[in-house]
Amino acid sequence: MQYYLHALRNYAVFQGRARRKEYWMFTLFHIIFAIVAMVADVVLGTAMDGIGYGPVYMLYALAMFIPGLAVSVRRLHDVNKSGWFMFIVLIPLVGAIWLLVLDCTEGTRGDNQYGADPKQEPVLAY
Repeated sequence: MQYYLHALRNYAVFQGRARRKEYWMFTLFHIIFAIVAMVADVVLGTAMDGIGYGPVYMLYALAMFIPGLAVSVRRLHDVNKSGWFMFIVLIPLVGAIWLLVLDCTEGTRGDNQYGADPKQEPVLAY
């Protein structure tokens, strides 16, 4: 849950890097909360016929668009790719698989052009 909250606190930060754990924990909690929002729409009776969700889910999805995009861009930065590389998903089938592979790939060790390695422990100066 701390990674989900971390992504929300940095909701519009497109610089830097995000570890795999940060990205996937954000994704996990995002999916859980999206399902809860859909269930809330059904329970409240606001779900639209034929699609199964309504305004509660749409508001949640709209609120999570920028934070989700930001953590995805930071994840690409961790594997030393530009955020624009996300458009690879527009290539049918192959693009989505390629992006999934990049999201599962271990990040670049050490610093890269997008920032410091998020796995390294901070050096404490005394």
